[in-house]
Amino acid sequence: MAVLARGHEVLAVGGANLPGLPIDAAAQKKAMAIQCDLTEDHALDRIAFDYYPDAIINCAALSSQAAVEAQPELAEKLNVALPRRLAQIANHLNSPLLHLSTDFVFDGDSGPYRSTDVPMPRTLYGQLKLMAEKEVLRYGGDTVVVLRITVVNGNSPSGKRSLHEKLFHSLMANKPVTLFSDELRQPVSSVNVADVLTELIERPNLHGLFHWAGPDTLSRYEIGQKILRHFGLPDNLVQPALSADQPDAHTRPRKLEFILPPLLGKLKAQPTPFDQQLDELLVPTACQEWYQRTRVTTGSAQPATRRLVQGKDF
Repeated sequence: MAVLARGHEVLAVGGANLPGLPIDAAAQKKAMAIQCDLTEDHALDRIAFDYYPDAIINCAALSSQAAVEAQPELAEKLNVALPRRLAQIANHLNSPLLHLSTDFVFDGDSGPYRSTDVPMPRTLYGQLKLMAEKEVLRYGGDTVVVLRITVVNGNSPSGKRSLHEKLFHSLMANKPVTLFSDELRQPVSSVNVADVLTELIERPNLHGLFHWAGPDTLSRYEIGQKILRHFGLPDNLVQPALSADQPDAHTRPRKLEFILPPLLGKLKAQPTPFDQQLDELLVPTACQEWYQRTRVTTGSAQPATRRLVQGKDF
């Protein structure tokens, strides 16, 4: 964790799952993980006033569009009410609040987007995240940061949530994988986002609404191909498709690109190129046997030993 590496202590608060922590940090009592009901104001208040955090980072959200549509009440609680309450708490404690938002607040028709551009979300998820931005900026005081980021590339604690992990699990289940060649994103490294958040904690003079992303604009299909090649797998395991041909095409943002200044010129951290992001990826634990077998079957000769242990930190 970048925050720990810079000498800060961390209290990681999770909802449904207990957050994973580096073993050495927990042993040194520099990090602690607890669970609470993130939809319950009293639980949040109790934690805040028990520990009096110097800064609060909110990464919690119901981020799947399908999940948001299936559970709109829960989505409103986690994606809007939770950040609003955290902003109120942060303002009361006089603590900075860093809130993560999304590129889905834009419609994808007229990018690349500046942080000053007018958002026009196409989806319920994007609408709720935009509402959260407004609530956080309204209630959080003068030290709030809203950081919009793009699709995150990295290793999740469950080994099932990130780009390459979903791809591995689908292929292992023999599910045909088609990826859109006409939806463009700027994948950002989870490690890089953590570095940026850590620097923002240490730079209280930087506050307001900012954009952050990787430097490379790629289609989902190109992302899938690059991941497969990196792990020594045939890139024909994924096939291209057009989102414009899908029944829900009207709700799908086609081109979500960010203009990163002014934040880019104010930080030491710089966006990580996608090819370098690939070096951070690990084969999910549940997919290791399938991965080894597939590499042998397809005649891959690329070494992959260092990628065979799923990381427990995110």
